[in-house]
Amino acid sequence: MNIGFIGLGNMGAPMAANLAAAGHKVFGYDTADISVAGVTSVPVVSEAVSGMDAVITMLPDGRVLEAVYAQIIPLAKPGALFLDCSTVDMVSAKSAHNQAADAKLLSVDAPVSGGIGGATAGTLTFMVGGAADAFDTVSPLLNIMGKRVVHCGEGGAGQAAKICNNMLLGISMIGTCEAFALGEKLGLDAGRLFEVMSTSSGSCWSVNTYCPVPGVGPTSPADNDYTPGFAAELMLKDLRLSQSAAEQVDANTPMGLNATKLYEQFVEQEGTGKDFSAMLPKIAESTRGQSND
Repeated sequence: MNIGFIGLGNMGAPMAANLAAAGHKVFGYDTADISVAGVTSVPVVSEAVSGMDAVITMLPDGRVLEAVYAQIIPLAKPGALFLDCSTVDMVSAKSAHNQAADAKLLSVDAPVSGGIGGATAGTLTFMVGGAADAFDTVSPLLNIMGKRVVHCGEGGAGQAAKICNNMLLGISMIGTCEAFALGEKLGLDAGRLFEVMSTSSGSCWSVNTYCPVPGVGPTSPADNDYTPGFAAELMLKDLRLSQSAAEQVDANTPMGLNATKLYEQFVEQEGTGKDFSAMLPKIAESTRGQSND
């Protein structure tokens, strides 16, 4: 296939490279001057759209997504597939689908989970929203870039699933950090506590795979001074999306709300550039008599 890929950042670049390595002709556009192995860089966005069988976007937020779609949809080949892998708000996701539908284009929202490592290794999980025919068309591409593809429902369902998943991730990481911080103050060895929690009822991804304690469990950002695998400011973005969605449907998410507030405090005070698991030293340094701010 001839594939246009718009947005060659930390996630988009390796995803585009994997498509090219699989034999597709990939034409990449980014506002920054980025070179990706096997991908033909194009200087203007129109060259990543005109004549393409599929157009993939990986963009920072819903505002940008809607603006880019308004610009590129009129340039699309009839019947082309539009695949958005950004993580955006539900309103923008549905607006993008509507723009594509009005132009009689196939449209899928498929946000990802798995981070930069998963994008590079081609092991991402895709949460897909869109009509059945669009899902059938896009599945071969998603299976190149990921190892698990879940059709969650109609347009926007992929974003809904991503929002719910990452709200849980933010909550579970805070709980994991609190447990290890408490264990340390109770005199427990972190390695022994990991052995217990990773094999019993406390087991979760934040413990088993992405442990926030340096030198404990599989290698994680904690072992590299919390250099981001998934940045705290991106977690905050996703938590805010979850709370916006919850407000729209009048859903009660008290833990999600508290997680959002804690990450707001963390990002405001620590700044950008730390992994979301760096919440551990922040929690560990606080005491019961003071808030985590």
